[in-house]
Amino acid sequence: MTVNKEVVLIEEIAPEYWEQACGELMKHDRILKKLIPKYGSGFLVTRGDAFTTLARAIVGQQISVAAAQAVWDRVLTASKKKVNPKNILELTVEELRAAGLSGRKVEYIRDLADHFASGRLHASQWKDMDDESVIKELSSIRGVGRWTAEMFLIFNMVRPNILPLDDVGLIKAISLNYFSGEPVSRHEAREVAANWAPWRTVATWYMWRSIDPIPVEY
Repeated sequence: MTVNKEVVLIEEIAPEYWEQACGELMKHDRILKKLIPKYGSGFLVTRGDAFTTLARAIVGQQISVAAAQAVWDRVLTASKKKVNPKNILELTVEELRAAGLSGRKVEYIRDLADHFASGRLHASQWKDMDDESVIKELSSIRGVGRWTAEMFLIFNMVRPNILPLDDVGLIKAISLNYFSGEPVSRHEAREVAANWAPWRTVATWYMWRSIDPIPVEY
C-alpha cells in the first residue's frame, strides 16, 4: 500500500529535535548525507488530533493515496465537515458504506470512535508512555495493527525513533538507495536502520521523500 507521508500545519514548526537529527544522520550515513540537503527545506509536521490521525489511517488501509483521499472527503461530508467520535457514531452503517468504506472498515472506524467516546483509551497519558506501550494500547482497537500504530507515533506524536518495517514505501526506498533496487528483507532493512538510531523517524521521512518528493497529507 502507498500511504500519505506527512500532514500540514498552519504554523509548520519543525520538531525540536529535527536539526540535531539531520546533522547526526548526515555524519553517520553516506546516503542520508546526500538526501538530506536535497530535501532539507521540509520536515515532519502534525495536526495533533489523535482520532483524525487514526481514522484516516483506517480509511487508507490497502488502497491508494488518491482513493483514500476521495473516501475521506466523503466521510467528511457525511459527518457534517467534522470527523470526531460523536459524529462518526451518529452515522448509520449505510451512510458510512455510501462514503466508500468497506463493511470491515465501517466496523473498524466505529470501534475506534467507541474507544474514544467511552474513555477506554488513555490518550491523555500517551505522551508519558514509551513507544511500545502506546503501540500495545492502540493495537487493542479493531483494525489498528502495528503499522497503523507506528504511523500514529510518527504523524501524530512525532516520536523520533520509529522504524515502520511493514511500510512498503520505506522498504522500497531502502532497496533503491542502499541495494541498487534489489529485494530487501526485513533483517537487511533493520541492519541499515541501525545506523539511523536514535533518529529513525527522521531517516524514514527522508527515505519516503526520496521516492515521493512532494509530502502529501496524512
